[in-house]
Amino acid sequence: MLEQYSLSMPGAVYSGKGALGRIRELTEGRFKRAAVFTDRGVEQAGLLKLPMEQLKKAGVDTVVITDLPAEPDCDAAQEIVDTFRQTGADLIVAVGGGSVMDVAKLASITAGGAPSVRELLENPGLGRKSVQTLMIPTTGGTGSEATMNSIVAVPERQLKVGIVNREMMPDMVILDGSLLKHLPKKIAASTGIDALAHAVECFTSNKANPFSNLFAKEAARLIFHNIQAACEDPEAEEAKTNMLIAAFYAGVAISASGTTAVHALSYPLGGKYHIPHGVSNAMLLLPVMRFNEPACRKEFAELYDAITGEGIEDSAMTEEEKADKLLNRMGEIIRSLEIPSSLSAFGIGAEALEELVEAGLDVKRLLNNNKREISCEDARGLYLEIMR
Repeated sequence: MLEQYSLSMPGAVYSGKGALGRIRELTEGRFKRAAVFTDRGVEQAGLLKLPMEQLKKAGVDTVVITDLPAEPDCDAAQEIVDTFRQTGADLIVAVGGGSVMDVAKLASITAGGAPSVRELLENPGLGRKSVQTLMIPTTGGTGSEATMNSIVAVPERQLKVGIVNREMMPDMVILDGSLLKHLPKKIAASTGIDALAHAVECFTSNKANPFSNLFAKEAARLIFHNIQAACEDPEAEEAKTNMLIAAFYAGVAISASGTTAVHALSYPLGGKYHIPHGVSNAMLLLPVMRFNEPACRKEFAELYDAITGEGIEDSAMTEEEKADKLLNRMGEIIRSLEIPSSLSAFGIGAEALEELVEAGLDVKRLLNNNKREISCEDARGLYLEIMR
């Protein structure tokens, strides 16, 4: 465990029933114009209605930017940033999933015209925040509302890359479970497992520390007990709110610790083959964690105790038995959510193996966090597992 560590969080977080109603008091008299970042799916689902009404009541002028693509590359992100610069807005409100929030955060540190997104890829520290941000997630998964990270694809590298800059930490966050009511099951499932990956990876990271462990452990507990109801039942608002909170906690854990080999090996799957981020993480989560088990057995046993409450029967179990039960239960949850488990579902076969291995091993920022070293042969074996 690290000897020195820190905790970074958004300036203010609001949650609970009717949390969206706080928008007016957060913005009235403070801002003149808000650029509302969203995507067409969120807009068509009617999820902008209440935020827009609240901004209007606050006397805040609005301009809506809806052209955000799913999982954008750096050039698409730059186009959105350029559009934003023309709005004259002094507040960014992001209503959407991880991609919407990630691009909104990039806009907040490049509003003055420099640096470009590509320049941030080379030197993330160049960006300086000049516009405040309000994040309103509509999925219970990515945790982008709690991080200083923005993930974009780099076309020529066929890889997703994380831009990390403390200036991108959101200023305000609203977590309202009502926004997840009509979220399609496949999106709820893949984003929920993404949050689970964040929690488990951060808890087992080489950068894990008392701060990150506190949030990662509680995130994992909430996800294990709520994800299935949140995905299956449109009326399960409590479960959906718990997933939003869990995703936020897991995002805090990312900022305090960091993800590991699951995310490292998933980046090429999104960058080249455009597999949704949560799906690629769901495919890799169990294989990577079973590979990591010899080095992470103690941490897995701790997570098992946190999730189950450590009853009398559990107290007699060994760490190995608890770790095995945790991983088995994780596998059961992933299977029950019907997330694709093989790359064959995306037409990816053995011919892509070596390219994936090379690209995955290039994500050293995250691989260095993994407690068990991953060799070229190890990476090859892990990709082969999800090709069967």
